[in-house]
Parts: sequence; structure tokens; C-alpha cells
Amino acid sequence: MSRDQVSPKELLEISQVWAQDAGAIALEHFGGLLAPELKSDGSPVTAADRATEILLRTRIQDRYPEHGILGEEFGETNAGATVRWIIDPIDGTRSFIRGVPLFGVLIAVEVAGAPVVGVSHFPGLGETIAAAMGEGCYWNGGRARVSVVSDLSASAVLTTDPAVLLNGSMAPGWEQLVRSAALARSWGDCYGHALVATGRAEVMVDPILAAWDAAPFVPILTEAGGRFTDVMGVPGCRGGSGISTNGILHDEVLRILNPA
Repeated sequence: MSRDQVSPKELLEISQVWAQDAGAIALEHFGGLLAPELKSDGSPVTAADRATEILLRTRIQDRYPEHGILGEEFGETNAGATVRWIIDPIDGTRSFIRGVPLFGVLIAVEVAGAPVVGVSHFPGLGETIAAAMGEGCYWNGGRARVSVVSDLSASAVLTTDPAVLLNGSMAPGWEQLVRSAALARSWGDCYGHALVATGRAEVMVDPILAAWDAAPFVPILTEAGGRFTDVMGVPGCRGGSGISTNGILHDEVLRILNPA
């Protein structure tokens, strides 16, 4: 097997190691209120974001020089490669700069445009949720599975920033979803999707997601027994938004957020 045909199992194993190594760098900068720079889109970035992505890029390029890389901070290299790594060095930078541990290192690997491996590592919490298509989803080494809650009234519904939903076209649907649930919280960014994959919540709604935010959760939710789509119900990581559910509630959530 050539290096551009590496097995998902190998990629799953090595990406978890690299995510944890990157998380160790992030933790060196974590623990107090930081003063970030602002990118052109107004989102914050820190030295930790850049240092973490540089580590991941170096590891990937050294071991798999034929592979492509798409990262939040430094863009794309080796465009058009069959295998492409998609990395978000610190997802939840706003949490990170305020000393809140709900930030994560995200790594995904695509083969021919389809995400086959996903890793979400939370350095401040000591948690890693990782999956490869056909290999299962794992939470700190044990199998991860979504919940079996089948009634929305017993569910936990999450988002990153309620104001984004309440100021957009999905405001009526989001308000109905919150009223229908047992619990609504803003345990957001990547951690919300990880909570769904591990059965600790049932629904996570993200109205704005880039590919590097979404790609890891396609294999993670699939292999945990749930579903991940954009807010219109389209599978994949390029819809610009994301909904994770335990699968059972997915169609109901889509109907509420997108009434005819």
C-alpha cells in the first residue's frame, strides 16, 4: 500500500497522537485571559493557534508528503491530492482566550473528498473522541455511542452562540426547539458535537461552520451511531453549517428548524 493509500486505521491512530501533541502546545498558552489578534473576518487568533497548526503541518508533511493539507490559519497546500488533512488547531478560540477549557484540536482526513477519519481532542479536559469509517468511534479509548433518547422533550439541545440563531432566519425554529427540549445550553463549538457523539447530549446546532470545523464530525457522528448534516439536512462538511444528533431525533430537528 502506497502512502497515498494509507489505511483509515493507521490514520486514526496517528492523528490521535498528533492531536494530543498539538494539545500539549495549546496548554502551554492556556490558563489566563489572553489578548488575541483579529483576523480579516473579525475572528480572534493567538500565537497558540499558529504554533499548534505548524506542529500538525510539519508532522503531516514529514510522514505523508503526498497528502494535501487544509488548515484554518495557513490555508491549503498540495491542492488536488487524493488524501487531504483538514485541521483546526484550536476550535473555540474565544473560549481558549478566556481560560474556558471547552476548546479542541480538530483533525480530519479526507479521501477523494469524503471525510474518513475525525479526531476531536480537548486538552483542557483530557478527552479525545476519534473515529474512522468502518473502525468505530472511541472516547478516551472506549467505544463512544450516541444516546437512545427518542423524545425531544427528554433531550439536551446545544449551540455555540444562541444570539446567532436568534438573529437569523432560524430564530422561530430555534425558539421552538429550545421550548421542546428538557435542557438547552451553549456548551458549544466542537465540544457540543462531541457531547452528542458520546451520548451526553442529543442535539447540537451550529448555523455557521467552516470545513475544518465540520469535517471531523462526519466520521465521528456516523461511527457513534448518530447523524451529521448541515442545517438543511445535506450530509458532509461543506454546507457552511452543522447539526449533530443521535440520529433518532434528526429529522424532527430539521423539520422544526426549517418549517415548510
